Amino acid sequence: METYFEKHIKPDWDEIETARDITRKMLEANGVSPESVDAVIMVTGELIENAIKYGTFSNGQNDIFYSVEISGRIITMEVRNPIGSGEDENLMKLDRMVQWIRGYQNPFEAYIERLQQIAVKPFEDGESGLGLTRIAYEGQSIVDFYAAADNSIAVSAVYHL
Repeated sequence: METYFEKHIKPDWDEIETARDITRKMLEANGVSPESVDAVIMVTGELIENAIKYGTFSNGQNDIFYSVEISGRIITMEVRNPIGSGEDENLMKLDRMVQWIRGYQNPFEAYIERLQQIAVKPFEDGESGLGLTRIAYEGQSIVDFYAAADNSIAVSAVYHL
């Protein structure tokens, strides 16, 4: 049974469902429970959606890389996308959000707090900021990220079976 795969995809919304299907098949082939499969494919979809939204696709860097690995009782999903120069503000925003989520004892508390923030915020910028919180709460995953030397950012989520 395959316990790892990686794939390069185009920053196209239709690719999200394809990625979710590939992930589902691998997880099911490895006997992962339906509840865990649902959580992991939701996380995969959110990570890829964020890569499409926030990636900078130009100068030949037009792909999103994603991988899923099952290692013992841990499933790690990683999505990497190119970023432009001068993305420091977005990286700091991402870091603040990840640290904010980690600051809660229970991801449910962060999720409810984020929903309350969204409820009173005008939807002018087209982003709710709920994706990472969904990953932590609904996806029961630990979120992390790093900026690579090749002008890309990798966001990962770790799910414990």
